[in-house]
Amino acid sequence: MKDLRPAVFLDRDGVLNRTAVRGGTPHPPATLAEVEVLPGVEAALRRLRERGLPLIVVTNQPDVARGTQRQSVVDEINAMLSRRLGLTAVYACYHDNADECACRKPKPGMLRRAAEEHGIDLRRSFMVGDRWGDVAAGAAAGCRTFLIDMPYSQCERCSPDFKVADLSEAADMILTELNRAPTTSPAAPSARAEPNVPDLKKLRVKIFADGADRAGMLEMARKPFIAGLTTNPTLMRKAGITDYRAFAKDLLSVIRDKPVSFEVFCDDFAEMERQAREIASWGRNVYVKIPVTNCQGEGAYGLIRRLAKAGVKQNVTALMTPSQVREVSAALGDSADSYISVFAGRVADTGRDPVPMMVDAVELMRPFPNQQLIWASPRELLNIFQADAIGCHIITVTNDVLKKLELVGKDLADYSLDTVKMFYNDAKAAGYTL
Repeated sequence: MKDLRPAVFLDRDGVLNRTAVRGGTPHPPATLAEVEVLPGVEAALRRLRERGLPLIVVTNQPDVARGTQRQSVVDEINAMLSRRLGLTAVYACYHDNADECACRKPKPGMLRRAAEEHGIDLRRSFMVGDRWGDVAAGAAAGCRTFLIDMPYSQCERCSPDFKVADLSEAADMILTELNRAPTTSPAAPSARAEPNVPDLKKLRVKIFADGADRAGMLEMARKPFIAGLTTNPTLMRKAGITDYRAFAKDLLSVIRDKPVSFEVFCDDFAEMERQAREIASWGRNVYVKIPVTNCQGEGAYGLIRRLAKAGVKQNVTALMTPSQVREVSAALGDSADSYISVFAGRVADTGRDPVPMMVDAVELMRPFPNQQLIWASPRELLNIFQADAIGCHIITVTNDVLKKLELVGKDLADYSLDTVKMFYNDAKAAGYTL
């Protein structure tokens, strides 16, 4: 089997060639004659090419679907850039709606197709773009991401690994990273620190603590990095809670400055509405958790719409499909602040990668700034950084995962040694003999 290799993925307009910015929005060249390769691009690509890196362009060209550009013109521009800049391949998405395809960024379809066709190791590859969708697509594919910071980039919607001024700076950093890679055999030790160590201080995603233990919830509420708290009847039952109202009001008497979500616990929509209105009355920081369906699989969209219009802050929960996200987002509309909880961890439990779905959810909710996406039921600490990279607003985290925050950036060789010592000491404490 041929070894996979790293590559550099590149957006086209704004990265390789100049864009025309009108009304704060960038526009691609309309004709071949309008194409202007940006200063420093040819030299930067030459250096990357000399290092043996495939150079693959992944570009959205929705004007074709909109009828304002001909595909033949886009193909002509791509062919010229490919010849002049020595590109390995160019992949273009001509769709205008991400629902129509798996290729339009922020979806990672073009990167994954290129990886299959060119033997690319996405985890060792890089994505360079000038808009949030480029970063989200690269992160969803598993690449390290570079954002050329422009006024139209919408930086608040993504978390690139690096922000750079142009492609030349990105190329410098990519080559520096690759030059640090061990040149000796795989078995030889390397003094180099492991790459891609996340920085907690740069996180944009908000962390909500998930639990039902009173002492634990109050402890989490005091931590500055915890932005909110959630609970549910299953966790409350495990914690031995018997009086739902008393437990909730006791917590809310102490936690007043952070949002707290409490769930309804019935299967009839009329009773759900009654419970939701009472729970909402317990405090301005209360969000009412409404399940996306009842136990018969009937959608709660009508109830969600009525509560939203009544100004009830909701946390719609247990979503696992894009169609559910679409329906819930439409039902919530722009009436009241709300959360949409997609159970990404449970999606992963079924053998499906939840990251592309979460990327879709961010896009589906984009028209409603009052709505925030929650990455629910995470399974590991890495999920926090995945959620952050794709622009997810919130992630709910249990105490056992939060305890692992102290491991972020830990030297892996030291962690390996700690693990060996743990196994040895446990075997010794057990008194095992052979």
